[in-house]
Amino acid sequence: MSIFFLQAKPSGPLGGYETIVFMLMMVVVFWLFFIRPQSKRAKNQKKFIEDLQKGDKIVTIAGIHGVINKINEDGTLSIEVSPGSYLKIEKSALSLDWTAQVNKPAADAAKK
Repeated sequence: MSIFFLQAKPSGPLGGYETIVFMLMMVVVFWLFFIRPQSKRAKNQKKFIEDLQKGDKIVTIAGIHGVINKINEDGTLSIEVSPGSYLKIEKSALSLDWTAQVNKPAADAAKK
């Protein structure tokens, strides 16, 4: 009984460098299309939360619309959802996209 050992032969004139180049290109693609946009979005969300002020109109990720009544030190907000009705929510529960859409018509009307 004989045992045959198969040896990997380098493919092409560059040998095994093609695989390394391909892997590096995959890392660059993942960074450009997944990691970079996600970190940019997280930075925008953090800036949005830091810039909140009393009286701002906001929308939560659950779709609750309200006006900021009080900003607490523990990372929560007190919002007024209807006259005399208040909710206490976390700052992380705010939606940057939906809040921007709610405030966009007001900004457009102020420009005209």
